[in-house]
Amino acid sequence: MTGFKFPELEQLERLIGQFGARARTEVIERIRYKHLEFPIYSLTLGTTKPDVPVLAFFGGVHGLEKIGSEVILSYLQTILQLLDWDEELLHRLENSRLVFVPIVNPVGVYLGRRSNGNCVDLMRNSPIEGEGVGAKKIYSGQRMTRYLPWFRGDLDKMEKESLALCKVVGDQLFSSPLSIALDLHSGFGIKDRLWFPYASRQTPFTYIPQALALKELFDRCYQNHVYKIEPMSQEYVINGDLWDFLFDQFVSQFGEKKLFLPLTLEMGSWLWLRKNPMHLFYRHGLFHPMLPHRQQRVLRRHFVLFDFLHRSLLYPSAWAQLTPEQKTVNQHKAEALWYGQ
Repeated sequence: MTGFKFPELEQLERLIGQFGARARTEVIERIRYKHLEFPIYSLTLGTTKPDVPVLAFFGGVHGLEKIGSEVILSYLQTILQLLDWDEELLHRLENSRLVFVPIVNPVGVYLGRRSNGNCVDLMRNSPIEGEGVGAKKIYSGQRMTRYLPWFRGDLDKMEKESLALCKVVGDQLFSSPLSIALDLHSGFGIKDRLWFPYASRQTPFTYIPQALALKELFDRCYQNHVYKIEPMSQEYVINGDLWDFLFDQFVSQFGEKKLFLPLTLEMGSWLWLRKNPMHLFYRHGLFHPMLPHRQQRVLRRHFVLFDFLHRSLLYPSAWAQLTPEQKTVNQHKAEALWYGQ
């Protein structure tokens, strides 16, 4: 990049150069803002075979929450070094695929604001409508005016950034028999949360038995992990969620012939603010660790989760390949745990 300062994009382009032929890089969209043009990059590592599991990482959907992009960039830097010597990782990549879109909303990250250049909140931009009283809140998404937060955009036309994310998911994850998407955000709560569908309604989603099995596997393997694992609608309901939109598309196309699990990592940034309330007066203070030692801690904090998700896709028998009896048991347990049924 030349002509303007954009540290996250500059770091991404340096990484692309360092990966060279070891990663397949594509500009999936170009976003114009005033006199500037921003690329949206995707990087893919691993085999090109169509029938392998896929793990995909997305960051910067909300530009103000740039820590998500930075965590992905940090993880890419680690993978770059591991590729030089880690034969176990090389073996994994012979049997799986990793996909990265670190900066989905480059204008938002560049400007330090939640929305894209058209003032649209991309995570409220799909046609999905929320259900219940919670969906009527203004923060659930509104189409009254672009001059208020949480603007959903045009009812009949999704934003370029949203369509670019959907294209990556459709091309790379829908074609796989087993896939997980992890979308990184910050700005809600004190505790890190790992959310799964639905965001638009308080209803168990199709793969809730498998989601519970994956949670229980993670709980057993990492008994002191930091995450609260739950459906997003446990905390609040929104309109236009891109992952609900994509998930419903997937189920309508494939039913239970394949499995696609969209997850959101919501980093609990209120903890950073509680330790130093004065950071609230900075643009990124509510969404980003301001002090260097806290930022370094966050940049390495989630690598165990990333590694676990990758391995869980390669060895799915413990959670994704359930018998009918196991599905029934897990369905009842999940409904009691998360939905009070």
